[in-house]
Amino acid sequence: MPRRRSDSPSSSTAPRNRTPQPVRVRRRSFGDFVKAFLAFVALLVLLVGVPLALAMTAGWPFPDTFEPMEWLKQDISVSTFLSILTFIVWLAWAQFTACVLVEMKAALSGVGVPGRVPGAGPSQLLARQLVAALLLVGATAASFTPSLAQLGQTFDDNQRPTVAAAQQTPGLFAQQQEQAAGTAAAVAEQASHTEAAGGARQQGDTKFYRIQPPEGRHHDSLWEIAERHLGDGRRYKEIFELNKDRVQPDGSRLNEASLIRPGWIMEMPGDARGGDLVEMPDDAPEVSPEVRQQISDYAKTGDGAAGGGDQAQGGGGSESGSGGTAHVNLPEQRPAPAGETGHADLRRPAPEQVATPARDSSSFGLPEALLAAPLLAAGLLGALGHRRRQALWQSAFGGIGGRRGMEPPTPTGDALDVQDALLVGADPEGVRLLDRSLRGLAASLASESRPLPTVYAAWLSNGDLHLQLAQPSGKPPAPWRLGQDQTFWMLARADAERYEDVDTAAPYPGLVSLGTMDDSRLLLNLESVPGIVSLSGREEDRAAVFASVAAELATNGWSDRMTITLVGFGEDLTALAPSRLRHLDGIEALIETMEAETRQRRGALGAAGHDSVLTGRTGPARHTRWAPHLVLLAAEPSPDDAMTLAELAADAGRLGIGYLVGTGSGDLPGAAWEMEITGAGKLLAPLLGLELDAQLLPAAQQRAVVELFTESDPDRSPDGPGTTPPFLVDISEQGRPAVYARLVGSYEIIGLETPDGERSALLHEALALLLLHREGVHPRVLSSALWPRGVTDDVREALIGRLRDWLGTDPDGSPRLRTDDTGRLTLAKSVVSDLDVLRSLYHEATQGKGVDSRAVRGRLLTDALVLVRGPLLADRPEGRYRWLTHEIVDAQLPLLVADTGLALAEFHMEKNRAEKAIEALNAALRTAPADERLWNELLRATHALDDPARLTALASDLVARGGSRGLPPRTEALLDELLPAWRDAVAAAG
Repeated sequence: MPRRRSDSPSSSTAPRNRTPQPVRVRRRSFGDFVKAFLAFVALLVLLVGVPLALAMTAGWPFPDTFEPMEWLKQDISVSTFLSILTFIVWLAWAQFTACVLVEMKAALSGVGVPGRVPGAGPSQLLARQLVAALLLVGATAASFTPSLAQLGQTFDDNQRPTVAAAQQTPGLFAQQQEQAAGTAAAVAEQASHTEAAGGARQQGDTKFYRIQPPEGRHHDSLWEIAERHLGDGRRYKEIFELNKDRVQPDGSRLNEASLIRPGWIMEMPGDARGGDLVEMPDDAPEVSPEVRQQISDYAKTGDGAAGGGDQAQGGGGSESGSGGTAHVNLPEQRPAPAGETGHADLRRPAPEQVATPARDSSSFGLPEALLAAPLLAAGLLGALGHRRRQALWQSAFGGIGGRRGMEPPTPTGDALDVQDALLVGADPEGVRLLDRSLRGLAASLASESRPLPTVYAAWLSNGDLHLQLAQPSGKPPAPWRLGQDQTFWMLARADAERYEDVDTAAPYPGLVSLGTMDDSRLLLNLESVPGIVSLSGREEDRAAVFASVAAELATNGWSDRMTITLVGFGEDLTALAPSRLRHLDGIEALIETMEAETRQRRGALGAAGHDSVLTGRTGPARHTRWAPHLVLLAAEPSPDDAMTLAELAADAGRLGIGYLVGTGSGDLPGAAWEMEITGAGKLLAPLLGLELDAQLLPAAQQRAVVELFTESDPDRSPDGPGTTPPFLVDISEQGRPAVYARLVGSYEIIGLETPDGERSALLHEALALLLLHREGVHPRVLSSALWPRGVTDDVREALIGRLRDWLGTDPDGSPRLRTDDTGRLTLAKSVVSDLDVLRSLYHEATQGKGVDSRAVRGRLLTDALVLVRGPLLADRPEGRYRWLTHEIVDAQLPLLVADTGLALAEFHMEKNRAEKAIEALNAALRTAPADERLWNELLRATHALDDPARLTALASDLVARGGSRGLPPRTEALLDELLPAWRDAVAAAG
């Protein structure tokens, strides 16, 4: 069922003081120059002075001749020891020199985390500090910390993807960075910039900037333009408001702050500075005449052409009626660098305008976190249903005496609320479409011998699927098409619905929901991130994000196999998927495990000749390897551990390994992508262009979800619920119900007039749902079952009113449709179904009066089997009753019928009435044809007739039913006992 839209505060009311502020580079002080000079002297002494001194005093460390045998024959003297020590000093110098070269290369190139020189821990740390101090005052100091814009740069097809550099490298730049001022200071500072810009515009000092192509550097962004030419990246909104919706030279318009293109022209605030980068149409001799004409034409558009400059005042400037004070809004988020190709920001795609269906406006106390997480809820609900079916089958086929036919536990309290929230919020259809779409894309690319593109994220927007690629990958296969640019592949919902199931591996199993922006849901592909993803914020807020990510990865429907390692949290979450989730005690164990895993995957890829796990998933071994391994580390690592993890993650995207690491400070060494979760539930990643309403699984809901799974565990202690049905009816003549519904077989209602009009089917479906849940049904569960696409409160209440009127009242005047203390809808005991009667008859025959009276037991079991007329709701209309997919009654009913048939057959065999037993077993097989227990008892009853021909015919029938799978082992063993020559007899008969 699709999620219901929940009320959430708009982004305008969300606190802005939690938005991460840009890091500033402070001015160089005299102390910095002194440190740089001393670092230069130290490096000169260590790199040049040491080898010169060694050469002059001890000489060259290597001998003139290479005669190992002669060396062994020489006596060990003081000079021998001195030579060995000299050689060790030369080795130490060579190691330190290598450390300096590695650190210099990393600092000057601005790409990646510096490599580790083997065995050079303290030596490399000293080299790092000296290099940082030396280059701190150099021209390249500002470029030490690589921009996240490089994350989207094009990869060479024959090389591994370049790892995006960390935003900050620990220890190197602590002296050159300091946090931006607080919110109040930022407002005051921006207001002063606004006033300066307004005064400059009044003097006619209008300036322009032309977006530069990404030649040898990352793509331009409004933030960086504002940082270079206005002195503060937070003033990007002034540039955006000045140029919003104005026609650019290529005919397009600026409508998103994070999407600008080379060749566009930006009008700048009057106080912009920056030399030849800020171009004025009348005073720009270095600009070509064509560009000068474009700037002149652009200057004639917009408010600036008419002398107005109000929109330059921060994009929200206004004057109060009393004091005329300018009101300046801080930017909601920092736009990430973008360009025509290789976008680093995970910006939301531009969806088509589609009408949004009406939703419930009230949660009725259900957890909003799960109501707003349709993919997570669908995964949890599907896994929970599988767990309960597994418990039922294990109880029935495992022969556990006291638990045979066990009813699933009925949750209470928070667990019941969470179960209802899952039923309301789940969107299994959306999960099915996502899974088929991704597998269909993989199959189409494989048929064209094309590799899978690297996908950073997926957006679900109004039913359409947008994949955001790490780099342009050509034209997508039909029915996919290009989205808003070359890095977006888009699939419309109507096209996705035409996909069928295909036999191919899940291409992107690491996709996991992070939250929503407007009506679009973001799924980040954790295994493709080129490095570590860090998550900062308060511990309880981070824990809610980690729990949501872990639960969805463990239960999602668009993956095959994966390993999810949890550290620092979630030991109880392993109950959700024991085969996927594992919990480690600490970071040391994690590092040891991941070092071995990384080595193993690198070797396996090399041996298989694959460049990455993506190429492996489309090859012949797609079903046997290359499952992702995702690490969720909630405990903040030490700086050394963080650097070790960063080195392990440097090649993780190629190996199918992803890392999500929590940090309280927001400054995780070696992090490639940085996110922050706020107390208001906002997930912020300014450098990625994100401000989402985060998807969370708070602690209370996490405990309730775990309770649902542990209570349904088939291997739990037998001291659980007994076999007593949750609702027993009076099966005597005095207990005749006022309203009787037949659900087992065709749907019929006795005791009520059939409603007139088109609402009859809706009322019948609502009554069936209530009859299958005697414990009560939440109103929102009822409405989401009947209207999966959403419904308004008034329509739901109108239906409940009509249903109450239709069912009427009991003789004492009480309504047959009631509301309990929790607000859930329940039926009176005078309204029953044949399924209620069937359960009650079987219970009374096996645990009630039938235990002490053989005659009563036979009569009750016979009456129960007569009620079985076919499968549940056999004639239900197509397209309705879809909520049955979440129920386990389809597994309960065949087991109940089989238990009834077996009990009645045993009753007859006690008196050697084999024909009667066969008749009972055949009646049960019509509803439970796959129950092996029934076939085995049928073989025994037929054998009791002492008719080999009839037994052979039954064996032939069983062999035909088994097909290529053959007979089950227990059935085959039973035939060997009853009819040793059955194989030859079946072959002869066939």
